[in-house]
Amino acid sequence: MKPTQSSAVDPGQTVPNGASPSGNGKLSGVEPPVLGGPEHSDYYLLDNLITDEQRALRKKVREFMDQEVTPIINPYWERAEFPFELVPKLAQLNIAGFQIAGHGCPGMSNLTAGLVILELARGDLSMSTFMGVHSALAMTSIGLLGSEEQKERFLPPMARLEKIGAFGLTEPAHGTDVVKLETTARRDGDSYVLNGYKRWIGNTTLADYVIIWARGDDGHVGGYVVETGTPGFDAQVIKGKTALRCVQNAQISLTDVRVPAENRLANVKTFRDTEKVLLASRFCVAWESIGAAVAGYETALAYAKQRKQFGMPLAAFQLVQYRLSRMLADITDMLCMQFRLSQLLDEGEYSMPRVALAKMHYTERARAILADARDMLGGNGILLDYHVARHLCDIEAIDTYEGTDTVQALIVGRDITGYNAFVPMAPSH
Repeated sequence: MKPTQSSAVDPGQTVPNGASPSGNGKLSGVEPPVLGGPEHSDYYLLDNLITDEQRALRKKVREFMDQEVTPIINPYWERAEFPFELVPKLAQLNIAGFQIAGHGCPGMSNLTAGLVILELARGDLSMSTFMGVHSALAMTSIGLLGSEEQKERFLPPMARLEKIGAFGLTEPAHGTDVVKLETTARRDGDSYVLNGYKRWIGNTTLADYVIIWARGDDGHVGGYVVETGTPGFDAQVIKGKTALRCVQNAQISLTDVRVPAENRLANVKTFRDTEKVLLASRFCVAWESIGAAVAGYETALAYAKQRKQFGMPLAAFQLVQYRLSRMLADITDMLCMQFRLSQLLDEGEYSMPRVALAKMHYTERARAILADARDMLGGNGILLDYHVARHLCDIEAIDTYEGTDTVQALIVGRDITGYNAFVPMAPSH
């Protein structure tokens, strides 16, 4: 794992109730509210359906995010820096690898992993994305598509977060149509030589391993575990982002990068094998959306109860209660859907269209909930102190990566109609 330059935050700067310093000092009148517990958003008592072990793990992750991440994350987000100091503490949670079993990984059920991801995202979407890229993309690529030897070689240090992973699929000219990727892998003796470009690759400047997807001499796509110190591998951070500012997305240039043949993922035959990884990652992103929505709702609810206008708490006004009720209805809808989807995956009912439907629906509702929460906080809603503004910016990236809502809709539409509408066709004459 590579150290990165970061600026430590003086604990004395932390303002009351876990808010991060943003130069505003202690706020008078209304302080940033403490986010509520799961009872605020679990209106249909789904908590009764999970085990004591799942409940304890969820609580542990929530406490970590509230106590370790929330007090320091805003300055990092504002500076667009990754909070490297959190990685050793994050490692102690023993959650890296999510559903992967063995090789030092926790082997969670899909539901358990989802609850963990929800709590990571409720605290901060940059941190949940960091873990999602590392666990649901990089580690899952190896876990699903690597040989036993490759799993044993790469996964244990990644599970301990001693080695960080990234996932290089998207290219500058190929996002939605990444099936047409142009990066090449040419066999040369006991190595493969990679050439091409990748873009929007999260974790790259922190990573020790990047799973690079490239087209071989036979025209088929393979996955290659590339060590980032390899000659010819160059990563440049993409600057100027307005979302997920802590995530170090980069453009990668590959110039005659030589990769040992034993680093080619053994069980990748065609591009379709990447779908197994993308399904796992898209499932993760769906949970992230719910976590962000819960954060917005809980903050709006707490704020409305303690903020007074015209001598009354905002929560006493009819329109505020209506808006809070609509938020809660959307969150309840998402949680019920996602619990059932998780059960289906645990039962072996893997379906990309079902996961696509979830991701499409949740990101749209999360954006609406966060926008409503921001509005309910008035002017305070645009301050990082209250955290909603950060979530509102970050959800824009969540809405886009792993496929936009349009892409998800077309995946579902193809499944329910039998017609493929992805590639526009010129009208015949």
